Amino acid sequence: MLLAVLFAEPLLWLVLAALKTQSEWVAIPITFLPEAPRWSNFTEAVTQINFLAYTGNSLFLSATYAVLVTFSSAAVGFGFARLKGPGKRPLFVILLSTMMLPSILTLIPTYVLYSRLGLVNTYWPWVLWGLAASPYLVFLFRQFFAAIPKDLEDAAIIDGCGYGRIFLRVFLPLSVPVLLTSLLLSFTWMWGDYLAPALLLDIDHTTLSVAITQSYRNPHGDYIPTVQAAAAALYVVPVMLIFLFAQRYFVRSVATSGMKG
Repeated sequence: MLLAVLFAEPLLWLVLAALKTQSEWVAIPITFLPEAPRWSNFTEAVTQINFLAYTGNSLFLSATYAVLVTFSSAAVGFGFARLKGPGKRPLFVILLSTMMLPSILTLIPTYVLYSRLGLVNTYWPWVLWGLAASPYLVFLFRQFFAAIPKDLEDAAIIDGCGYGRIFLRVFLPLSVPVLLTSLLLSFTWMWGDYLAPALLLDIDHTTLSVAITQSYRNPHGDYIPTVQAAAAALYVVPVMLIFLFAQRYFVRSVATSGMKG
């Protein structure tokens, strides 16, 4: 219960900050509760920028990436779990070791690569990232697929199925909890990403996370923090709703992914 309160406190503070006036925001000492909730901050957050368009961009990129990276990671995880071949274990270790590489190190090479390919200010980088799979999701699927009894695989082979059909018709239907967890995690990662859209997209094609940080200014050019807080509060709503809907699958997949190494 205490942990729940600790994790909920920043969100509560954000919502309360979104209901404050500008004077309450800068007041010393800090006021926790607004005297009169200023709900118009939320209206301004939606109307001052093209909020729906930026939200649509975020939804499109997040959903596209989530679907592609889930399928590609499941396919790679299936290969590591069920296929035989020389060097499979070292390759798996190398794949997992890439998770320790700080993403900040790849920013400049990423921009140079996509710039030379003519993909800057397009959504193709997110498609390519999705097709490249995620090391963490590969590990998640690999652990789950390795725990499935080999009898199911043998029965499918006897029925004349190749490994492609075994993956699509046997293993994928059994992995619904892990699939939903992968979709949830990858959608959340991309929904909350700031650096990639800021680096590769202009303001007309960017995502909501970038638009919130670069917009909401008064006539003097200063940021309006209360309206930014209102926009940020709206920004977290889709992820919260998705998690509340899929949390039981998330818990189930975490429990089952460690059943067998």
